[in-house]
Amino acid sequence: MNRKLLPPILMLVAGLITSIRTFYLKYDTKTALIILLVVLIVFYILGSVIKFILDVFDKQNEKRALDEGEVIEKAAEEEAAEGKREAEDSVAEE
Repeated sequence: MNRKLLPPILMLVAGLITSIRTFYLKYDTKTALIILLVVLIVFYILGSVIKFILDVFDKQNEKRALDEGEVIEKAAEEEAAEGKREAEDSVAEE
């Protein structure tokens, strides 16, 4: 899912639920609109915080994957160098 759309989708779903609930409980229009505005603002902020946290986790995972890739590459280079040294030693012994 595209994370860019997470805050607006969360906000709109919460707004829909709030609108249905205020209509069902027969709030007057002014009170219902004030409640709806507060809910929309709160859930947009909540969605933005969740998006930010998920983005931070992704950056950490990417960094960890790059670090693991470097470790694997270094290990492969060390093994290749060690194999080359062993080959040179065996040639020198002959």
